[in-house]
Amino acid sequence: MSERPTKGGSGLDVRAVAARSLVPILTDKGSLAGLDEHSVVARDRALLKELCYGTCRRLPRLQALAQRLLKQPFKKRDADVQALLLIGIYQLLYMRTPAHAAVGETAGAARLLDKEWATRVLNGCLRRLQREADALQAEVDRDESVALEHPQWLLGKLRSAWPDQWRAIAQANNEPGPMTLRVNQRHNDREAYLTRLTEQGLSGELCLHAPDGITLHTPCDVTVLPGFAQGHVSVQDEAAQLSAALLGPALAPRPGAHVLDACCAPGGKTAHLLEQFDIALTALDSDNQRLARVDDTLARLGLAAELKHADATTRDWWSGTPFDAILLDAPCSGTGVIRRHPDIKALRRKEDIRQLASLQQRLLDNLWPLLRPGGTLLYATCSVLPEENSGQIEAFLARTPDARATTPNDVAWGEPSGPGRQLFPAQNSHDGFFYARLEKQTA
Repeated sequence: MSERPTKGGSGLDVRAVAARSLVPILTDKGSLAGLDEHSVVARDRALLKELCYGTCRRLPRLQALAQRLLKQPFKKRDADVQALLLIGIYQLLYMRTPAHAAVGETAGAARLLDKEWATRVLNGCLRRLQREADALQAEVDRDESVALEHPQWLLGKLRSAWPDQWRAIAQANNEPGPMTLRVNQRHNDREAYLTRLTEQGLSGELCLHAPDGITLHTPCDVTVLPGFAQGHVSVQDEAAQLSAALLGPALAPRPGAHVLDACCAPGGKTAHLLEQFDIALTALDSDNQRLARVDDTLARLGLAAELKHADATTRDWWSGTPFDAILLDAPCSGTGVIRRHPDIKALRRKEDIRQLASLQQRLLDNLWPLLRPGGTLLYATCSVLPEENSGQIEAFLARTPDARATTPNDVAWGEPSGPGRQLFPAQNSHDGFFYARLEKQTA
C-alpha cells in the first residue's frame, strides 16, 4: 500500500488493516509473523502493531467481553468485523485512545471492509461497553482464565506444573517484554557500549546474568543503535544469551571445535557462539526462508558458518565427522515467550504439546550419536512446560546410558528443574527458558 491515506482516512485505515491482519489468527490460519507494518502510512505503523499485538495479548478477556456485548455471534465470514470489535474493546480498556476515536473510527472502519451494516452494531457494542465497563468486566473476570487472560487449558498446565509461580508467570506473559541487546565483544565490551548508548540519548542497564547483555529502559528502532549496521550489537533476550556461557567450558579450550547448531533459525545463538569462540560451526534448519535470515544476520556481523537446509531428525546431511558440541534449541510451545508472541494464546492447542514433545524426543535421539565421546549437547527451549523440559530430559537420560547431565547448579539464574534449569518470564527482565547440558561419557 502506498504511503497516503485511503478514502477512509488514516484513523479508519489503520483499524481496517489491523482487523484484516487479525483474521488469520482468529481463524487459526496464520500468525503475527505475517503482519506487514508497511501496509499503512509511516506514522500509523506503531499504532498498527499495538492494535494487533495488544489485542492478541488480551484476547481471552476481549473475547469474553465481546460475547457479552453481542446479541448473537458474528458469522465465520465476518471474522474481520469480530476483529474490529476486539480492537475497539482493547482501545477503550487498555489504551489512551480518546473514546470518540476508539468508538467512531473503529466502527467506521467497517466501511473499508465493505460491511456498512456492521458500523451500527460495532457502535452500539462499544458505547454499551463505555456505559457498563465496570459491571461487564467484573462479570467476565469471575472466570480466572479470563481475568488472567490465558486459555483455560494453558492456565491449568501452568498451575499444575508450577503451583507457587503460575500466577506470576501468567502476569509476566501479559506485559510486553523489554528490548535486550547483546554486545559483540569483538568490537566493544558492554560497559563501553552502554556509554555509547548514553551519548546517543538512549538509556539502559547491564543484564544481571548474561555477560554481554544490556536491557534498554525504552525500546527503540534498531537503526538508531550505535554500530548496529556494522555488527557491533544485536537484539537478543537475556535468557537466550545464556547458551553461549553454558557451552563455554566445552568450546573455550578447543580452538577449531566442530560445532552443530541444530534448528538454528533465526540465528541469534549461532551468531553469539561465533562471536565468542574460534569454532567451525554448522548451522542447520529445515525452513529455507528462516535459514536465509541466519545468513543475513551472519553477514551483518561479519561471521561465517556452514549453513545447511536439512531436517535434524534425519542424517542425510551429515558428513560423518562427529561434533565436539551440539546446540539443540528445540522447536517448542513457546510458552516462555508469550509476551513477545501473544498470538500463541490463540494459536497454540493443548494437543500440540504432546506432538512437540514427540518431535523433541526424535531430535535428541537422532543427534546424540553425532556427538563425539566426551562432547557436550546443550538442550534448550523457550517453554515453561515440564513435558518439553525436565520431563523430556529425564526420559532421555533413562534411555541413553552414555548421557550424563552436567547442568551447573552454581549459577544465579533460574532454578533447578530435574536435570536442567528453568527460567520463568520476568517483568522488565528475561523470557522463560529451559536449559539442560549433557555430556557424552567415554567408554
